[in-house]
Amino acid sequence: MKQGWHSGAERPVMEEGLQYHIRCRRGDVNRYVLLPGDPERVDVIAGGWDEARFIANNREHRTWSGALGGVPVTACSTGMGGPSASIALEELAALGADTFIRVGSCGAIQEEVQCGDLVICSGAMRQDGTSPDYVDLSYPAAAHYEVTAALVEACERLEVPYHVGVSCTTASFYCGQARPGLGGYAQSASARKIEDLNRAGVMDFEMEAATILTLSGVYGLRAGAVLAVVAHRLRDSFEYEGIDNSVRAANEAVKILAAWDRAKEAKGRRYWYPGLLMVQ
Repeated sequence: MKQGWHSGAERPVMEEGLQYHIRCRRGDVNRYVLLPGDPERVDVIAGGWDEARFIANNREHRTWSGALGGVPVTACSTGMGGPSASIALEELAALGADTFIRVGSCGAIQEEVQCGDLVICSGAMRQDGTSPDYVDLSYPAAAHYEVTAALVEACERLEVPYHVGVSCTTASFYCGQARPGLGGYAQSASARKIEDLNRAGVMDFEMEAATILTLSGVYGLRAGAVLAVVAHRLRDSFEYEGIDNSVRAANEAVKILAAWDRAKEAKGRRYWYPGLLMVQ
């Protein structure tokens, strides 16, 4: 055991409440949290804030906190896939975070979506391999309507191309997303997967949204996702574009959500609705 670790095994915590994986303690993490998969993207996100301070870097979890337009905000990377994303959300929520926006990338499976566009995830298919450990698969991985609306508002303000729809979250980048494995390996079901999902109107493949949305729903938190389209599976094209717009949209959405939360508080309302913003 490392020196300074005195904890039970069920939820390991280091001295002074330091969370085992993300290495943050209470006071390090703010209410609004942006969740990129890539640790390097945390630095890019924080670069758009008015104030930023480095908090921690452990394994795939890199964390900065600061302020944006006077709103306290945090960014923490989840790493790739549901298992590490669930760890990040568990530990961030334990420190008081209650609003999460995944800032990621995806591969489109609808013709009208272009590389460089953004997809705002309204919900996700739960092929993530992690969320079933929390609740039955019949429970929906639904984005919180306030976060979705804030992301739409952000994209409109920024005038960036976007789409809203359902994602397919997978536990595998290769075979799970109907890509061939090593040596062309594939299961027979993968041959029709893209066609079937396209017919159902599913927008894209990605790897973390369903986990984040499901856990947030179960725990009574708010979550959504904005994804930059970097691949188009129908055209077999890959263009690493749109990441900057996904970051800008997520940061803008935080400011929007904070304004709506202040309006709810002022009017004594639990839920946001458009009429709250009307001048009485």
